[in-house]
Amino acid sequence: MKKSKKITRRQFVGTTATVAAFTVVPRYVLGGKGYTAPSDKLNIAYIGCGTQGIREMAGLLREEDIQITSVCDPNKFTTDYVDWSLNGIRNVMRRALEDPEWGSGLDGIPGGRDVGQELVEEYYALKSGQGSYSGCKSYIDFRELLEKETDIDTVKIMTPDHLHAPVSIASMKKGKHVVIHKPIANRMKEALLAIDTARQTSVGSHLLAWSERSGLDVAREWIKQGVIGNLTEIHNWSNRPVWPQWTANPKEVKPIPDGFDWQLWLGPEPDRPYHPNYTHAVFRGWYDFGAGSIADMGHYSLWPLFLQFGINTAPLSARAYGTTTCEVVNHVSRGVHNNVAFPYSCMMEFDFPEQEILPAFKLYWYDGGMKPFTPDELDGDGKDLPREGMMFVGDKGKILAGFRGESPKIIPEKLMVELTGSDKPPKEETNRSNRAWIDAFKSGEESPGTFLKAAPVTQTILLGAVALRAGKKVDYDSEKVEITNVPKANEFLTRTYRKGWEL
Repeated sequence: MKKSKKITRRQFVGTTATVAAFTVVPRYVLGGKGYTAPSDKLNIAYIGCGTQGIREMAGLLREEDIQITSVCDPNKFTTDYVDWSLNGIRNVMRRALEDPEWGSGLDGIPGGRDVGQELVEEYYALKSGQGSYSGCKSYIDFRELLEKETDIDTVKIMTPDHLHAPVSIASMKKGKHVVIHKPIANRMKEALLAIDTARQTSVGSHLLAWSERSGLDVAREWIKQGVIGNLTEIHNWSNRPVWPQWTANPKEVKPIPDGFDWQLWLGPEPDRPYHPNYTHAVFRGWYDFGAGSIADMGHYSLWPLFLQFGINTAPLSARAYGTTTCEVVNHVSRGVHNNVAFPYSCMMEFDFPEQEILPAFKLYWYDGGMKPFTPDELDGDGKDLPREGMMFVGDKGKILAGFRGESPKIIPEKLMVELTGSDKPPKEETNRSNRAWIDAFKSGEESPGTFLKAAPVTQTILLGAVALRAGKKVDYDSEKVEITNVPKANEFLTRTYRKGWEL
């Protein structure tokens, strides 16, 4: 069996480079059925070719009015990635390239800029129906890409969280639209700078966690109608993290994999020895590189909530509690002080002022298996809270919904029947598509997922991490971007920058 389709193809292209007939552009560049003129396409630079980057790239390639013209990643190619399943990325590549044997000789999970470039070029070659395609350039450093790829319209950013702000700010300053995975940044001041850069440059921006969910509309209308009285609390809980958590930086030194530029991966973070526990999908657990479970999943649930409920301010304060651990040293047990990584599980509480349609309320976040205690209304029906969910608490009742606010139900069931005539939740409709930002960027209109609408939820999510690290309630002045009651906690709003990476 072939060890790697990638190696075979590279060797083939290298030995036939002088045969011009083998290199063609796709049909939809040349013309014909389904043709989209080059002037009507968005030329996209794709930065970040890890597992989620490859997975989303395969879906994006199907959009005929975009053209991925370059890829970038500090990793050339390795098979040490972490994903939901051992063969998930292989299957993504196999389906996209219609090649059931792609990667059959590889051990582990593949990723890196070589995989991204191969996916782009072989996909376009396949869709052209002839020859091959070699129109996707590959870069190690996003800064070099931005200098050389002057014809790109949009940058899609799929890097670890600590690189989101540097890449997006640099891209927007070059006049490029930006579409980015959550969060906008993993530091408060960086995130707000990125939002301000989007405002100043007037380029398009889109945070991929955006969606519209009819379930949240239904819950909002029930609350406006007074079905549960005055809203006092909103609870949201997730089963994350689904990656290992640590309580201290690794002490052992590991060799840097061949083809991996560790310094570029670190970006703005000061130098430290390489260790695989920092990289790929497990970066999310570290304060330096990630933003925790609330950033990983909370954007999907909380941002649609903020948008549809008109929550337009940052919280006034936050407090958070996390699991603790101990270690035994010389036969003596002692607590471990952890200021490097998120805890195994945590609970966060945010105080919000009155909003346009909501009274002052508290927002609660739970992860790592934590969730609210089962309310009496559900207990009376002999049921428990689901593993993930959202719950709206009023002074006269409660609404229970899925994690993202989908399929809301008034509890207990008898009250649901009494008020709506059914114990079934309304049919759920969701709008979450690449078309939202593609159409907006092409038309010059504002994307519904623009950074300009994301400041309240961004500040909320990042303030939770500040409260965790502070170890006490923090009062937040959003105008000054300052913690007013715990001065030392202000250091968690920013980072110590490596020279040359300052923002």
